[in-house]
Amino acid sequence: MKITVLGAGAWGTAFGQVLADAGNDVTMWAIEPEIVEGIRDRHRNAVRLPSVERLPENMTATGDRAEAVRGAEIIIVSIAAQAARVALEPFRDLIPGDAIVVSLMKGIERATGKRMDEVVTETLGLPEDRFAAISGPNLSKEIAAREPAATVVACTNIDNARRVAHACTTHYFKAFVTTDVIGLEMCGSLKNVIALAVGMARGAGYGENTAAMIETRGLSEMTALGKAAGADPKTFCGLAGVGDLIATCGSPLSRNYTFGANLGKGLSVEEATRVSNGVAEGVPTTDAVVALGRKLGVPTPLATAMSHVLDRGISCSEMLAELFGPDITEE
Repeated sequence: MKITVLGAGAWGTAFGQVLADAGNDVTMWAIEPEIVEGIRDRHRNAVRLPSVERLPENMTATGDRAEAVRGAEIIIVSIAAQAARVALEPFRDLIPGDAIVVSLMKGIERATGKRMDEVVTETLGLPEDRFAAISGPNLSKEIAAREPAATVVACTNIDNARRVAHACTTHYFKAFVTTDVIGLEMCGSLKNVIALAVGMARGAGYGENTAAMIETRGLSEMTALGKAAGADPKTFCGLAGVGDLIATCGSPLSRNYTFGANLGKGLSVEEATRVSNGVAEGVPTTDAVVALGRKLGVPTPLATAMSHVLDRGISCSEMLAELFGPDITEE
């Protein structure tokens, strides 16, 4: 198939390589001329994915929006979540009428509290059965190294989910399918907030018990939120939920984990932002999760505690004290 990837960051480029390895003709779109030239002329993204010495021959790049999506059967969106609406608006009248649009983004739009499926379909005027989301334990550097991994493709039209899954399945990358778009979106967004907290605890010097406590309480919190939003609770027990949570909370390759670790070491939010490599989507998502909890009537003690870290600068020990709370409750 002819497939376009909008956004040539580390994950977008790594996923473009997966698609190319699966036999598709892949066009990367980027606004940075040096990235376009590097991929197109030298088959390398030295700016965002320097670990890959040479990208497949069936990958190219362009900075022209119309050229990028012309004739594309599948269009992958890999843009920073908070910038998605503005970045996608110029593509609204360019998307082919039968193309499936697939989001790799993980986040909740801070200004509106909307999930990425809502942002993409609204901005592009896209019917929900032509939208799909991909999420799972997919650290970009490991995928780029072609280490064995799996993901989940969600679409309300299961046939379209299967079509996307087929397009990205290789000998090292396995795609599963589901119709639970809401669950997949919620998993991908909320686990970033948990990773911030786990990273902060690690950076502050706490060990396995503390990390496990944060992860499991966080999983309970995100499952409750997802269920209230209409998701299937089983989704949170699978690759997109527990799987992604384990990967994101256990690796320094995770931007959210690293950002949290820097906070735990005593850096301010501003300092952690300066030294972070790329966007930590959990930072803008945290307050959106708290607002969503209020809207749905679901308690969010972990997200609320992390919002106090980000907004008020409370310490890791204070964050953990807030998470525990004063009352004895059922698990």
